[in-house]
Amino acid sequence: MSFEYVSVEDAARRPGLRMAVVSGVPSPWGEAAKGIFHVKGLAWVAVRLDYTSEAFKQWTGGRRDGPVLIHNDEPPRHAWDQILLLAERLAPEPALLPRDPADRAFAMGLAHEICGEGGLGWTRRLQLVHAGLDGHGGFPPKVAAYLAKKYGYRAEDAPAYGPRVAALLHMLAARLEAQQAAGSRYYLGDSLTVVDIYSATFMALFNPLPHEHCAMDPATREAFEWLDDATRGALAPVLLAHRDRVYAGHLVVPLAL
Repeated sequence: MSFEYVSVEDAARRPGLRMAVVSGVPSPWGEAAKGIFHVKGLAWVAVRLDYTSEAFKQWTGGRRDGPVLIHNDEPPRHAWDQILLLAERLAPEPALLPRDPADRAFAMGLAHEICGEGGLGWTRRLQLVHAGLDGHGGFPPKVAAYLAKKYGYRAEDAPAYGPRVAALLHMLAARLEAQQAAGSRYYLGDSLTVVDIYSATFMALFNPLPHEHCAMDPATREAFEWLDDATRGALAPVLLAHRDRVYAGHLVVPLAL
């Protein structure tokens, strides 16, 4: 998936889909949004996240985290579910959410456990912050200190981060194993849903794609690959095998960061 970044001033003048994303890092929230747009064939324009720019703050409504999606003159969309639902509206086919209401609710629940506050990505990020502040891996200490303030790290909550990450990984792996036993390679039914995209892209926080598919800063790769024993044990091979199938069959490599 290739694209060119444009200035925020240029993006503000354009119609259509414009998304501000972290550059140079496979941020799973941004990579998931890119994957959704690719599957749906939605064209979009990329803008680099720039929290220091007043023009950027005004255009995005002062958002301090990414990605931020803007469609025409509609208000900025910041949350993973807002981005997903807009994509579903703009390109109903191929649908990435089930039509059946109960299945749709289940898909959104799984997606929240991956993308939402307190979910896999959220908690893994805090786990890496804590490891860095504690001097035992994760983000470098200076980066960890900055991210701790940005993402609401609380030292008193830190003992729960690792167990929460491991529990979510175990849950996702169990779901995939049950589906495979039933003859499916996907999280729901027999076809790709957004849960598959989220699961595949969020594996970057544990085991980024190899360099030839994801050319990223070595220090960031080292931070993402840090695992304590419990997390390593929970990162079942079925999760990474699923990631590889989703990228090979539905997404694009190498990643354009």
